[in-house]
Amino acid sequence: MFRRSGLQPDTRKRDLEFAERGPLPRRELSARIRKAVREACAVLDRLSEESLLQEYGIQGFRISGMHAVAHVVDHFAYHTGQIIFVTKLKLGKDLRFTRLPGEKRKGAAARFQ
Repeated sequence: MFRRSGLQPDTRKRDLEFAERGPLPRRELSARIRKAVREACAVLDRLSEESLLQEYGIQGFRISGMHAVAHVVDHFAYHTGQIIFVTKLKLGKDLRFTRLPGEKRKGAAARFQ
């Protein structure tokens, strides 16, 4: 959608992304993710209401720009969750991503009252 709307060129190299065998240093991975989010935010900032309402043909489907944006956000969250899950599994510890800053440890029942 974004490439077709002229807002952002498609510079992705999917084959190289899937060929990565790592492990990548934590700082490099974090920098890559932050860069991707910054670039996505810059594209989103430039989208007009018209481009969000317009229909696009993407992978054989006709969807609105808003639908495409929602799908990309969901897709990113899904893969980010996979990274976190596998990291927790490999390290065998809680990474503390699911607690709010400053939250005191409480029993599960106390959190839902």
